Amino acid sequence: MTAFEELGVLPELGRVLDELGWKLPRAIQHEAIPLILGGGDVLMAAETRSGKTGALCLSIVQLVWEALKGIQEGDIRIGLGARSWTLSNTDRGKGLAVSADGLTCQARELKKWHGCRVTTGVWGDGKYYYEATVVDEGLCRVGWSTEKASLELGTDEFGYGYGGMGQKSHRKQFRTYGGKYGQSDVIGCLLDLDSSQISFTKNGKNLGVAFEINETDKGHTNFYPAVFVKNAEMAFNFGETEFKFPVPEGYVPVFDAPPGKVTLNPNTVCESTFQLPKPPNNAPQAVIVAPTRESAEQMFNQIQMFQKYLKDPEVRALLLIGGVDLDEQLKVLQRGVDIVVATVGRLDDLIANGTIMLSSCRVFVLDDVDALLRCGYMEVIERMHKKIPKITTDSQRLQMVICSGTLDSEEVRKLPERLMHFPTWVDLKEADVVPETVHHVVYMIDPYKDQSWHHWLPTTIQTDKVHALDDVGPGTNTPEALSEAVKRLKGEYALNAIKLYEIDRAIIYCRTKLDCDNMERFLRQALGTKYSFACLHRDRNSRERKVNVAKFRNEQLDFLISTDVATRGIDVSGLPFIINVTLPDEKSNYVHRIGRVGRAERMGLAISLVSTVPEKVWYHGQWCASRGKNCWNTNLTDVKGCCMWYDEKMYLAEIEDHLNVTIQQIDKNLKVPMNDFDGKVVYGEKRLNTGTGYKDHVEQLTPVVKELAKLEREAQNLFLKRMMVQ
Repeated sequence: MTAFEELGVLPELGRVLDELGWKLPRAIQHEAIPLILGGGDVLMAAETRSGKTGALCLSIVQLVWEALKGIQEGDIRIGLGARSWTLSNTDRGKGLAVSADGLTCQARELKKWHGCRVTTGVWGDGKYYYEATVVDEGLCRVGWSTEKASLELGTDEFGYGYGGMGQKSHRKQFRTYGGKYGQSDVIGCLLDLDSSQISFTKNGKNLGVAFEINETDKGHTNFYPAVFVKNAEMAFNFGETEFKFPVPEGYVPVFDAPPGKVTLNPNTVCESTFQLPKPPNNAPQAVIVAPTRESAEQMFNQIQMFQKYLKDPEVRALLLIGGVDLDEQLKVLQRGVDIVVATVGRLDDLIANGTIMLSSCRVFVLDDVDALLRCGYMEVIERMHKKIPKITTDSQRLQMVICSGTLDSEEVRKLPERLMHFPTWVDLKEADVVPETVHHVVYMIDPYKDQSWHHWLPTTIQTDKVHALDDVGPGTNTPEALSEAVKRLKGEYALNAIKLYEIDRAIIYCRTKLDCDNMERFLRQALGTKYSFACLHRDRNSRERKVNVAKFRNEQLDFLISTDVATRGIDVSGLPFIINVTLPDEKSNYVHRIGRVGRAERMGLAISLVSTVPEKVWYHGQWCASRGKNCWNTNLTDVKGCCMWYDEKMYLAEIEDHLNVTIQQIDKNLKVPMNDFDGKVVYGEKRLNTGTGYKDHVEQLTPVVKELAKLEREAQNLFLKRMMVQ
């Protein structure tokens, strides 16, 4: 048995791990894998390259395979034991899920209704009552049904229902009754077998008689509580616990019905066992949402790798990302998928038009959730979450796994109470520190001190046109002119740094896609064909991005010019330089950026160009109809515009406070003072241990050793003389 198998991992997966050389679980894998396989909600944070993605993908593949195996073998589940008044796991529609305690049901299909009866009913005489609460908005109908009735409550002569649209129904006859009801409303269902009547209450108010029961039915038929729902969730109380409203006078809870008046539903005689239904081809068992195409591809590749020996049944995975032929993705979907790994936009579109169903989803995963939240996807995530049944068809609770680079964010910390069920927190993310192998410095760009911006040159970098309508000509010192000056000076200083350090391989971080494009064009013009460049942002198609990342990783590409989001999920080792043309507004992203240099004990240099004055930049929020595409609204956001003032000095202070350091500032020549301990520094190579080596150490100590030897001889001579005197 391998170390991973001791965590509960299947032998088939252990075999793959053994082939990959994964001998021992890393810390995050040791903590997270048993928790995820155990079925609970997990919120985890760990460092980049910690093995977090492996822990997640490995666990999801196993969970889905086990579920598919259960369906394949006609999984036999233990029923509800001695509980007599519960929703039936067998006398129900296939798209309706029943909770483990049998007191909650849910259906999440948008176009189909699903019904269910209770395991026990009453007959003969007496007055009986139960309560049904609308837990989540949708279409609902509750009431009473006989075993002869269809599960479509109120559509035949054997069922009597009251629906949320304010209508009672029997024999497909719908008549106005009682008013509409919805989320949080409590409907009381009353059966009076003495007077042959059925009536209802809403939030404790009696709505009057709804139906007269046929005398023949009353004497020879059993009546069972019943429900019929579409995209809704309802909870039931049959009287074992206290009702929310008083029981109407003369009625008793069905749970307290006399034993002689109670009968079992003949459709639930084998309630202790049932077979799991096979989900539709377009209803995956697990959905994994990633912020970028690169991170989605990384997870998809690992999932494919792990399922190598899981052949019966086979786990079918699908990657859904933009920039890829949708028709090909849909063909795979039609053949059937069990795991979907997707970016938000493509997945949201396919869910909205009904191409992907979430009715069978048992595991919902948010990867790199801090990046998802920064991109403004919280509303979309909540919309997806609402469409997933919170109880699976085999009575298990929906499982959620959320991965984050950090749990420090207040927004991330609020997620559990909004989406999760008592999650376990796995926080192995240590305090952010900068490795000793990284020199990180800032150069303060001050347009008051550096007046070179007054003399525009044809080769000056093209800016983002934020100030296209402003007077920013030479001699002008308005905030807009100074902002434009910063944009141009940053291009010049980025170029100067490349020339000074003879940089031939680096990532250059810019704030927006437009800034990346402008920087690429500027450097090509300034440096010519000696170097190769590529941009990495969301407007570049998926194939181009994938090729460029591979080239950069294999050192076939010199400069990668990227936004923050685009580099998520990309692992590049041995990188000597990065240049932050603009500081990130998120302090953790600064560490994420500069952490790409100085790996594998190699020295790295991170240079940040920081403006001393505010810079006006684009900020296209959700209010922007095109989300920035061909948008030139230069008004500020507080007047419905798409620009904001960006204060880098403030962000620098936040980063320093976060790291508890003062980042070294360099002067106009951009030279970094050598560290005395390191000796000579060659960025991209391992740190040299010069100046204090063994040879130098001996040479330094030789005079001291000679002096000690001299003192030792003198002490010995003195001792001998005294002995001779005695």
